[in-house]
Order: sequence, then structure tokens, then C-alpha cells
Amino acid sequence: MSVLFPKVPKPREWDYRPIYFDKDKEARKDKKLARLRHGAFREEHEKMQSQKARVHKQQNRLVFWLVLLGLLLFAFFYLL
Repeated sequence: MSVLFPKVPKPREWDYRPIYFDKDKEARKDKKLARLRHGAFREEHEKMQSQKARVHKQQNRLVFWLVLLGLLLFAFFYLL
């Protein structure tokens, strides 16, 4: 230790950031924690598969009606 310039530790700086309650952030956090429970990934997967099946069924129905409409228009304009 030096006699002329003793080493004195600097005081800690005050670093205060107030914490405000954010309702949306808390809801997202709770939702994320709820998804991590046991078996949640399997349930998510099954839910996504059922959604995909429903969308696929709707697309098939739409394609069917479009093809039927096309055939009717073809029959109306070219066969009659």
C-alpha cells in the first residue's frame, strides 16, 4: 500500500430501475410456463395435427367445388 496514494475502493454506484407491473408480459410468462408442464408438447402436437387435418379437409372441399363449377361452366358454354 502506498503512503501518498492509498487505494480506497470506490463506493458502489446506485443502479435502481423501478419495476412496473406489465399485465401483458405476466400473461405471456404464465402462458409459456403452462406450456412447459408434463405432456404439454404431446398435447400441442396433437392439437396442431387436428388443425392441419381440418384445414386440409376445407381445402379439399374448396377444390371439389371449384372443379365442379369449372365442369358446369364447361358444359354450359361448350356442350349447349
